[in-house]
Amino acid sequence: MKVVWSPLALERVEDIARYIAEDKPDAAVEWVEGLFNTVERLSDFPQSGRVVPEVGGRRIREVMFGAYRIIYSVSDQIDILTVRRSSQLLRMSELGDEN
Repeated sequence: MKVVWSPLALERVEDIARYIAEDKPDAAVEWVEGLFNTVERLSDFPQSGRVVPEVGGRRIREVMFGAYRIIYSVSDQIDILTVRRSSQLLRMSELGDEN
C-alpha cells in the first residue's frame, strides 16, 4: 500500500530531528532512519497500529516509535498525518479533514 506524508508530518519530523541534532547529530540521523523504517512497515501491515483513543473510529490509527506517536489514516493509501511526542496533546486540527 502506498504511503503519503502530509506536509505537517514532514515538518514535524524535520523539527524533531533538528532539535535532537543540536546535541547529538548522529542520534538525529538514526532517529529519522528508524522513524521512516517504522512507517515503511505500515505499507505491508496498515492495520498494525492501534486506533487513536482521542478520535475513535478505525480509520485513524497510530504506531509508536520511541516516545513519539506516528498518526495516520488508512483508506486506499496510508496518509501520515502527524508525528507527536506521546506526552503532547493531539490537536484535532493536525488530522486535517480526517477527523
